[in-house]
Amino acid sequence: MEPIWAVGLMTGTVLDGNIDVALLKTDGESVDTFGRYKLAPYPAATRRLLEETLRQARQWNFGGPQPAIFSEAEEALTRGQADAVRQLVTEAGLSMRDIGIIGFHGQTVLHRAPTKERLGDTRQLGDGQLMAQILGATVAYDFRTADVRAGGQGAPLAAIYHTALLRGVDPSGDSAILNLGGVGNITWWDGRDLLVAFDTGPANAPLNDFIKEQGLGEMDRDGALGASGIVDEERLQRLLDHPYLTAPYPKSLDRFDFTSAMAAGLSPADGAATLSAFTASAVGKALDLLPRRPKRVIVSGGGRHNPTIMAMLKSRAGIEAVSADQFGWRGDAVEAECFAFLAVRALRGLPISFPTTTGVPQAQTGGKIATYLS
Repeated sequence: MEPIWAVGLMTGTVLDGNIDVALLKTDGESVDTFGRYKLAPYPAATRRLLEETLRQARQWNFGGPQPAIFSEAEEALTRGQADAVRQLVTEAGLSMRDIGIIGFHGQTVLHRAPTKERLGDTRQLGDGQLMAQILGATVAYDFRTADVRAGGQGAPLAAIYHTALLRGVDPSGDSAILNLGGVGNITWWDGRDLLVAFDTGPANAPLNDFIKEQGLGEMDRDGALGASGIVDEERLQRLLDHPYLTAPYPKSLDRFDFTSAMAAGLSPADGAATLSAFTASAVGKALDLLPRRPKRVIVSGGGRHNPTIMAMLKSRAGIEAVSADQFGWRGDAVEAECFAFLAVRALRGLPISFPTTTGVPQAQTGGKIATYLS
């Protein structure tokens, strides 16, 4: 297959009010061209709607009828993200006719990992057919459900795209890709047949929530607050005893499996320091689970902008941490690019999840395809 232009969309669980939207030219196996990328903010009302939707999703917890707010939020975010796609394509000097497919991840509102007794559950809001109609384009969406129904974790899905990136930088197994979004996830590839990925633990979500609760803004900007605090080492050690951190992969987390309550009672500075240290230390435990411990992690996602966390990856996880931007990648765009890549794979019927990434019994494709109905 010849490479085609695809648009990828991602809105993270940190709910920072922004839509990541990226153009990628790809055949679903390698990257031909990195296209334009932008951060498109939601209207304030949509962000508030999504925050309330996540609150109600936690109360629902997959029990009984879905909250009515889901349909309202789904339409609002679908229309908002369709607008972001149209703007990006126009700014890139293209038209929708030039776009082969759109990868629409949607907004995760709840995720529950499987256990030995039951299958997992996952819910992403996003109306792929509505987006297809608005844009007159083909849309791949609902990437996770098929994996979960087959017995997988439903996450992380970025591994096969991370492999395409690693192939051009370091296929030796000495480098892994670490994404620090609301939750952290890692991808390690031996350069041949073995691909491993799983969620490492919390990343930005508990820290951002803690900062908001203190009335100190949206995040620990530049890691300044965490850098000024003292880590509560005794509390950190208790947190590191959490069984998730030493459980074998495949494994995945919901955004609220680890919360800001981990820092309850601490001063703002000490709380930020302790939560940052936990994020980094959890990565260290994750690295110890890999078939071979890499020599460095290439970090994407918002967490790479936090110098305190990046320094703690060295001091507490025992790993060299370098920003994805140092390799010519766009560290903020990797997840959006990923869903452009996965959309092309879905279009081609190629697998997007694997036994060693999500725990599905065998490699399988995923995502539903919506086409424009004229």
